[in-house]
Amino acid sequence: MTWLDRQSFLGAGSDKRLGALTIGIVGLGGGGSHIAQQLAHVGIGHFVLVDDDEIDETNLNRLVGGTRIDVDAKARKVDIAERLIRMVNPTAHILTVAQKWQQAVDALSACDLIFGCLDNVRGKDELEGFCRRLLIPYIDQGMDVHAIDEHYLIAGQVVLSVPGGPCLRCLGIVTEEALEEEARNYGAAGGKPQVIWPNGVLASTAVGLFLQLVTPWHRSVVTGAALEYDGNAHSVQASDRFRRLKGRPCLHRPTDELGDPGFDVRRLMEKPSSQPSADAPRISLILRLWRLVCR
Repeated sequence: MTWLDRQSFLGAGSDKRLGALTIGIVGLGGGGSHIAQQLAHVGIGHFVLVDDDEIDETNLNRLVGGTRIDVDAKARKVDIAERLIRMVNPTAHILTVAQKWQQAVDALSACDLIFGCLDNVRGKDELEGFCRRLLIPYIDQGMDVHAIDEHYLIAGQVVLSVPGGPCLRCLGIVTEEALEEEARNYGAAGGKPQVIWPNGVLASTAVGLFLQLVTPWHRSVVTGAALEYDGNAHSVQASDRFRRLKGRPCLHRPTDELGDPGFDVRRLMEKPSSQPSADAPRISLILRLWRLVCR
């Protein structure tokens, strides 16, 4: 019996399918480190790991695989994640990019699916837009701790964002108010309270959605999802807002922004907006998803 045999319920040949996929993880902190660990265990064969940060002592309450020795050595988060993966699967193909994700677009554009584990609203918005431009399924996860009187509420979400379906703006996760507030407090992003057990719940939920998308183990075919986590009630449930929006066109990411393989997100940092070329070649979303499922 091999190390993957006990998940044979995922479907015949699933180990080969998972081993052939290339998965991007943007952000290797509390959320992304969980994702990396779980994807290593399920047998993903190719990784693109992107994070420009180093571990520090404040990360030890949530960064899976991080040690105090890493803190003393100022180890890069991408290197910690790579080590974590190789401890499970030493033959995995791993590309690490210790830069802002906008500088890793060439590597990310080759991914079959991207997990976004960013803790700032602007980053989530731009990364989702990048994925939709290239018709790459995107799974976003995030959490925060909110003070309510003398108590605290732990809340989070996991969203499978697919071109044409509800986006993070449709779901109220990215709002102009949040973007403006973040801009006013520029430099403070990344300070949101995070702890290991809610991050673990969200990461497990995100990996479950991913496996439902790429293997035939589940009766229902998932084409998009938004799940809400209540850390006080220890519950995860489908978003009512997503249910109401399902089947409606996304108004924030119009169809003329989809399927432009010439799109370069780095242009967003140079000028306010960029319009896709009218004669840019188009990639069929159906073909992309078919390739993802059938590999």
